[in-house]
Amino acid sequence: MTARAPAGAGTWVARDRAFAWGRGARPVLMGVLNVTPDSFSDGGRFRDVDAAVAAGEAMFDAGADVVDVGAESTRPGAARVGAAEQRDRACEVVARLAPRGAVSIDTTLADVAEAAVSAGACIVNDVSGCTEDERMLAVVAALRAGIVMMHRLVPPEHDRWSTEPDARRDGYGDVVGAVASWLAVRTEAARAAGVAHASIAVDPGFGFGKDIAQHLRMLARFDAFAALGVPALVGASRKSFIGAVTGIAEPVGRDAASAAVAAIAVARGASIVRAHDVAGHRAAIDMAAAVRDAEA
Repeated sequence: MTARAPAGAGTWVARDRAFAWGRGARPVLMGVLNVTPDSFSDGGRFRDVDAAVAAGEAMFDAGADVVDVGAESTRPGAARVGAAEQRDRACEVVARLAPRGAVSIDTTLADVAEAAVSAGACIVNDVSGCTEDERMLAVVAALRAGIVMMHRLVPPEHDRWSTEPDARRDGYGDVVGAVASWLAVRTEAARAAGVAHASIAVDPGFGFGKDIAQHLRMLARFDAFAALGVPALVGASRKSFIGAVTGIAEPVGRDAASAAVAAIAVARGASIVRAHDVAGHRAAIDMAAAVRDAEA
């Protein structure tokens, strides 16, 4: 039986920008731009500001709706980076890219979010679900920024489940139900803090604290996340579970499989896709959306 995407649809509002989402809308494509020395896939490639800006511009040219700038690696085992260094790495890149299109800042720190939005970002992408910095939700509300809240139970320095194929993340029970419930709670917390409902998006956290089987179950039942009443993001690009399933060791070699994962998620209701290979994902997710809407 073919999974049917939920009928939810609307507009995701991020400061002065708005993105249609849901059935009948083209999926929002977010390009990954890591201005870090140690990200798992492309660490060090874009530490130079000019190189980073050129890469971001190329993503817009290839069909990205948003460029997501990250100044701290979130790979399992990564060292943490303070707010001052994140601002130094990211804000000039954000400022130079913002005239070209929508920019998001990938950070768990409210100070970095404030600085990046002041530089021109319109979205905050918080992989801790706005749990790491108690100021984050109030800051997002005051800035009227869009927010992506991702499910993550442990910070990267303690995450072994995403890198050890035989490790299992006990305690979830039904991983899909547990993650969906957690995201629903975080959505209500954001609204209680003054964040507009139309500005909230959620991410179930592929690659963060789940084993391979749990990742596959989340993909197969992605419609449970899409049913939460806000846009659901899939961020599986080049993740290690894809390498484990396909046998492809190098992250950059996983782009075709990553696009397949994104297309499956879109068919099951994903409205936002975060990816490294923008051109390949643009074609794959647009095709998946066309089939989804034809079925509807």
